[in-house]
Amino acid sequence: MSVSVRIPTPLRKMTNEQDVVKSTGDSLAALVEALEGEYPGLKDRLMDESGELRRFVNVYVNGEDVRFLSGLATPLKSGDEVSIVPAVAGG
Repeated sequence: MSVSVRIPTPLRKMTNEQDVVKSTGDSLAALVEALEGEYPGLKDRLMDESGELRRFVNVYVNGEDVRFLSGLATPLKSGDEVSIVPAVAGG
């Protein structure tokens, strides 16, 4: 099972400058673990000490915000697209 993961510019140094990587996982949590195995340190950038997604990191599965789905338990299937989008602040 292959899932496409869109990597934001600030994290691309961890993926050898790739903007899209392929990985596997039947849930978002499993995908994060697989990505950590392939790109060490990425998990720490996505998740906090309690094991939840960081507040300033938005994750979408096929365009749907995982906060309105099942969070890290959101199921994934082959062909899904996961987008990691850092929050932008301004003022």
